[in-house]
Amino acid sequence: MENQDLMEVLLLMAPLLLIWLVLLVAGLIDLIPRQYTRGPKWLWVLVVILFSIIGPAVYFLFGREEA
Repeated sequence: MENQDLMEVLLLMAPLLLIWLVLLVAGLIDLIPRQYTRGPKWLWVLVVILFSIIGPAVYFLFGREEA
């Protein structure tokens, strides 16, 4: 792979990596101080971390429980 090809791939991947990072951080920031969740909090931490972009989205849709 040439240097130019590598740069093109990195430029295409950068927005996806940024979205992944923002969702991961936002999910953890919301989850950690929350007292009530639907299910054990440790399980939601694993879902958010292990299931990339889908994990935080699933947590925001189904894991949050309003007190």
